[in-house]
Amino acid sequence: MQAPGRVGSRHGRTSGGSWARSLPEGTVRGCRRCPSRIGKTTLIQKVTQALKSSDVPIDGFYTEEVKEGGRRRGFDVVTSSGKRGPLSRVSSDSSTSRRECRVGQYVVDVVSFEHLVLPVLRNVNQGSGAEKKICIIDEIGKMELFSQAFIQAVRQMLTGSGTVILGTIPIPKGKPLDLVEEIRSRKDVEVFTVSKENRNNILQDILAAVESCRR
Repeated sequence: MQAPGRVGSRHGRTSGGSWARSLPEGTVRGCRRCPSRIGKTTLIQKVTQALKSSDVPIDGFYTEEVKEGGRRRGFDVVTSSGKRGPLSRVSSDSSTSRRECRVGQYVVDVVSFEHLVLPVLRNVNQGSGAEKKICIIDEIGKMELFSQAFIQAVRQMLTGSGTVILGTIPIPKGKPLDLVEEIRSRKDVEVFTVSKENRNNILQDILAAVESCRR
């Protein structure tokens, strides 16, 4: 499911591909798109490491491939504090149960996802202080959007002003995802499109956008 995506930032957050938003008086956002397996999660991790090295307060989560014998078996959610749990796994059963949340061959573990991610997002929302915290959301895609609680938490963050969000979202493909389109169309979100050609050079642009949102 790691479809093309965007990266961005805002006073409050980031989203797929990548985007950022900030909300002191005006709002600024940034977002980047990238093709499947282009390296947007790796890019997000590099941004996170660079920010942490500057003692910038960060919370959030990213998704990571799970492989067995060289083959992808699914994805895990990993929080900034190091907690890990399954997001999805390949199902050996081709039949589709009404109670299963599926994306292609993957069955999404919504309970595990919510158990790990919701406390992180709620903690960010409850944060206070003069210095804006950065929340990493990698990513906002089909798997994550099976969770209505996650959708609600992200929307609440988007209406806040105390957090800069840096996240990844998919490039439009097939049926539009409502929350993704909401994010993409916001005037306070800046979108960066990630490609194989620019993924090694765009780091500084994203860091600059995030720092701008924090001011």
